[in-house]
Amino acid sequence: MLISETAATKKIAFIGLGVMGYPMAGHLKKAGFNVTVFNRTPAKAQQWLEQYGGQSAVTPALAVEGADVIFTCVGNDDDLRQVLMGTGGVIEGIKPHAIVVDHTTTSADIARDMSQQFAVKNCGFIDAPVSGGQAGAENARLTIMCGGEQATFEKVQAVMKSYAVSIKLLGESGCGQLTKMVNQICIAGLIQGLSEGLHFARSAGLDIDSVVDVISKGAAQSWQMDNRASTMKAGEYEHGFAVDWMRKDLAYALQQARNNGSHLPVTALVDQFYGEVQALGGERWDTSSLLARLESQRQLKNSDLND
Repeated sequence: MLISETAATKKIAFIGLGVMGYPMAGHLKKAGFNVTVFNRTPAKAQQWLEQYGGQSAVTPALAVEGADVIFTCVGNDDDLRQVLMGTGGVIEGIKPHAIVVDHTTTSADIARDMSQQFAVKNCGFIDAPVSGGQAGAENARLTIMCGGEQATFEKVQAVMKSYAVSIKLLGESGCGQLTKMVNQICIAGLIQGLSEGLHFARSAGLDIDSVVDVISKGAAQSWQMDNRASTMKAGEYEHGFAVDWMRKDLAYALQQARNNGSHLPVTALVDQFYGEVQALGGERWDTSSLLARLESQRQLKNSDLND
């Protein structure tokens, strides 16, 4: 992506070099931005420097000194609060009028709280969770759901285009996180439906590849079917978005549902199913491993019948 000479002079800080943040920060550096990174595991930061160049810092506060835009991509509410507000956190080093863009999937409450905290420092805050998974981050094909003020959003939108194909402001602070909850609610139901369909096809003696080939041309088609059906059939779950992280995201959605009075019976049920996947040892399996739960139940039933 080509950026203007003015944009190329922007100083960027990126906090959190996990499976998502690592390539996202890399895209910013390749786009010509001056990038300083921080990661709680220094070895990961050093690996990033060797691959992309740039600078690293030993604390978030030092990483953001002089930065115009600060990106965070960490684990959960507690992690975000620590890197932003804790000792040596972003709040200690941020300059006035800088903007924090948080790509972590969190609760809407912490997004609103952080927006207020940084407003006191005359700084902007955008909650900007992403969808597209590790592959989307690596290939600069992410969708970004944003909450915050329009003027603040417009100042950072072009920077985020370094790794995104779709970026939209959904409303005030917290609306990005609420939209990500909608995203995860929909995905949970889709994966469970696909898992049950593939499980049924196998139990009925059908050729799964042939079944998927024909139904993927009709109303049953989905991103999950196109990208996960073949690996699910093979029992391969060592890729993509981990079950542990999906349960974290669904917990935020279910809590928000209790607060706003919405009813999410399917989401609550699928969350329980993911708990069973964790019990099978699948904490780090891809979310498509809901099929593994069904296959495990079938094997157990067949074993009982053979005893």
